Amino acid sequence: MTRNPAHQTVLDIVHGTCVALGTHAALLRGESGSGKSDLAFRFLALPDGDEGAPRLVADDQVCLTETCDGLNAFPPASLAGLIEVRGLGIQPALSISAARLVLVCSLVALADVPRMPPDPWDCTVLGGISLPVLKLAPFEASAPLKLRMAIVAATAHLRAAEQ
Repeated sequence: MTRNPAHQTVLDIVHGTCVALGTHAALLRGESGSGKSDLAFRFLALPDGDEGAPRLVADDQVCLTETCDGLNAFPPASLAGLIEVRGLGIQPALSISAARLVLVCSLVALADVPRMPPDPWDCTVLGGISLPVLKLAPFEASAPLKLRMAIVAATAHLRAAEQ
């Protein structure tokens, strides 16, 4: 269960976009113009599934706070529920107030995505917590589905590790 982030100390604010599938989230990282918001926007169009509903956590800036079971991600109050849609400006989006961060996606060119991810996946540390990293090409037509599958896989791996 996610806690109310307003009552916790912010560990860090990172540049990126964060999306959730149910209560589990992925942080999308990349250079300005790399497709973070575009991928998030297309991810939000996916149908709800057994894992939960695709929702926006935060666009452009993501606040991180430590919980007893990992990191929670949530938006700064001024950006809550908003996403930048190139050509249309800042728009409201289906959102969730906070979610447990289970994955970091580095957005890269298609040529930089390995055919098979390393086993085990590469990791990065945010707020003192190690998180798996996956490389994605954000403008591929299948990128939102791959993102959904990656969140499901990272969540399953996390649950197995916690048992």
